[in-house]
Amino acid sequence: MKVLLIKDVYKLGRAGDIKKVADGYGRNFLLPQGLAVLASEGAVKQVAKIKAQAEVRRNAQNSELAGIADLIKGVTLTFPAKAGETGKLYGSITTGDIAAALTEKIRFEVKRQQVDTQPIRALGEYAAHVRLTIDLVPEVKIIVHREGESAASATETEAPAAEEAQAE
Repeated sequence: MKVLLIKDVYKLGRAGDIKKVADGYGRNFLLPQGLAVLASEGAVKQVAKIKAQAEVRRNAQNSELAGIADLIKGVTLTFPAKAGETGKLYGSITTGDIAAALTEKIRFEVKRQQVDTQPIRALGEYAAHVRLTIDLVPEVKIIVHREGESAASATETEAPAAEEAQAE
């Protein structure tokens, strides 16, 4: 199914693009959400207008969220967690945990869907991307240390274990 995107869609394209998508994805998600329309001849003639409107909307969003992106760039989140001898966590640090801690720290609501990382399952330092808009994707530093230890000593002793866990 060919669709014309009306709004920017993460991992698919920008507004005004004509994309070929699976029938179910188009029929059950893109069309009902108002993110796209069928790429008919009449709709294709509207491409320039849709692109211009999307550019204005994108610039407004980027300028509005630029200050928040600067706040997020410098943030370091620390999570104390229970871990075994090898540095593997009893559980994991999820995108929901990261979003909640970030929301509390910067006083701006960040949803878990905006945090782009895999669940963290070992001690160490990690980086996560926060997707505010399609163009603004600041990076957050995450430090996971053992409960009862300071974050600085944990990163020095557990860094090799975290690197091994990431390699797996």
